Amino acid sequence: MDINRLRYMADQIARNLAPQGEAAAIEGTCQHIRDFWDPRMKAAILADDHAALSPIARAAVERLSRG
Repeated sequence: MDINRLRYMADQIARNLAPQGEAAAIEGTCQHIRDFWDPRMKAAILADDHAALSPIARAAVERLSRG
């Protein structure tokens, strides 16, 4: 899958959860990626430059990378 599409999807999830507050949005975005993205998608977003993501999506992917 195209990395630009994965970035867009991660940012879209983060945008949708942002009204819950930053901490909840980060956790929700991380959990969504963990639960619903296939291993190839997760590996690609983890290997990508996280600076290209929105702040919430970036924090969620960094949390995901820590396990």
